[in-house]
Amino acid sequence: MMRGKVEMASYSCLELNLAGSVGVIRLTRPDLHNRFDAALHTEFPEALAEASASPELAALLIAAEGKSFSAGGDLNMMLEANRSPELRARLKSEAIAIIDGLIDFPVPVIAAVQGNAIGLGATILACCDMVVASRNARIADPHVLLGLAAGDGGVLGWSQSLGVLRAKRYLLTGDSLTGEQAHAIGLVSDLVETGSDCEPAAQALASRIALLPRSGVTATKRAFSRLVKDQYRAAFLLSLDLEMETLASQEVRTILEQKLGAAP
Repeated sequence: MMRGKVEMASYSCLELNLAGSVGVIRLTRPDLHNRFDAALHTEFPEALAEASASPELAALLIAAEGKSFSAGGDLNMMLEANRSPELRARLKSEAIAIIDGLIDFPVPVIAAVQGNAIGLGATILACCDMVVASRNARIADPHVLLGLAAGDGGVLGWSQSLGVLRAKRYLLTGDSLTGEQAHAIGLVSDLVETGSDCEPAAQALASRIALLPRSGVTATKRAFSRLVKDQYRAAFLLSLDLEMETLASQEVRTILEQKLGAAP
């Protein structure tokens, strides 16, 4: 199968470009702030799986169009899942595929966070190997504000980046960080001034990695993946079960109905 535009045409919410040694997954719905509704929640792990099978890749870049990296989960989908055990089961399976796909990806994954990364958007950057973010981007995991356990990988990713104490500080309050603040405490590896600076800086980093001896990079990535998987077994699957449990609660339904009722 040809690379580049053939793959991009097969997705409705993102573009996948596997031409060359640096692959790109680009979220392409800026009008929806690249939120993870049912379609993107399905397509994103599929794109990760397709990219991971490419032997030419030396690095993968995750980027987004528009002002937001991702606004996180779609409230209407959450409300539907509150009422549907079948949808909750599907979301759980896809969440595992997303986190597994990022952790087990055979080459380094770099997030270019040009704008706000909320909820699952923040989890994705926390589970990448490197994060380039703009100074004023807002990063937050507001699961608890909806009555949900931070179970889509937030406990895992934030704890790996920040340490447990600081991860608790932000996941138990839902408070947000700027890109600059996130860089100061370890959630962001590389800080740039503006959103337009993000992708070029991330591409430059990926291109540097692509020039390195492949065996050393991939072996080191495998070792880091094993380190993360030790924490994965300790907390991720439990936190995901707890998220699905809380998602089914009356409290979450009431909160979601209030928020959707207040939406324009």
